[in-house]
Amino acid sequence: MTGKIIYFFCFFCLMNIWLKKIDKKSTNITFICNIPIIICFIGTIFAYKWVSYAIFILPIYFFILYNIKNLVEKKRFLIPFIISGLVLGCTSTFSVNYFVKDIMQERIISEAKAKTVQDIDCILVLGAKVDENGPSPILSDRLEVGIKLYEKGIAPKIIMSGDHGRKGYDEVNAMKNYAKEKGLPSNVVFMDHAGFSTYDSIYRAKEIFKAQRIIIVTQEYHLYRSLYIAKCLGIEAYGVKADIRKHNGALNREIREILARDKDFIKTIFKPKPTVLGDEIPVSGDGDVTNDRKEYK
Repeated sequence: MTGKIIYFFCFFCLMNIWLKKIDKKSTNITFICNIPIIICFIGTIFAYKWVSYAIFILPIYFFILYNIKNLVEKKRFLIPFIISGLVLGCTSTFSVNYFVKDIMQERIISEAKAKTVQDIDCILVLGAKVDENGPSPILSDRLEVGIKLYEKGIAPKIIMSGDHGRKGYDEVNAMKNYAKEKGLPSNVVFMDHAGFSTYDSIYRAKEIFKAQRIIIVTQEYHLYRSLYIAKCLGIEAYGVKADIRKHNGALNREIREILARDKDFIKTIFKPKPTVLGDEIPVSGDGDVTNDRKEYK
């Protein structure tokens, strides 16, 4: 709460300095422009998601309300408008990032806490890069944690969700084979061959595999977005971190994840269907039905 108040105070002051510099005569414009800023702040404090969407409306709001007159009357408005747009764009980007991380923090739990959560339908392990040697180190960590949770009896089934949409590239079979080598029965491991993105994986976990209560396993930086998507899609989800080791490129992944959180924040507003849907495969059944046809026969 303190962080939100400090953020709002700084943002409020900066916006009013900007407004006063552009329009030194009218106080009405400044007053009107402050209304959506205050609404955004109240919405963020109380986690009213629909109010926080106003963050994205602010740049358009200011443009329509103020700069059209400048566009017609002045030749020099373009540079300050571009600068203002960049400032507002950056503010929106980091505001959404903060919002997603803040409200999902409590859904990230330890392995010990996961044992106290009742009636979990399945463990959802999110895919990552594989090569000719098998799962990458990042994916191996996710698999190790997912397998450990299954062995502790936290859920009766596991879904391995990843990209198997290209010839010669197959995340999900590599994930299932890894689990089988660790001693997991084949029939408890489901493969989601069309988990082409985090959004697709979680959408399909609900609509295809009929899971309502899940534990998501991935690295912490990725959990916030995954849990937020699940919340918006109506799934009760908890996250367990797969941060067994430190991996190179952590800063780059975190920067990309900021943009990905913003992308999926917008996506969850409209809730589009994933790239592929298909027939229902309830996770309460036999995981071998998701095997490649030639293997299943």
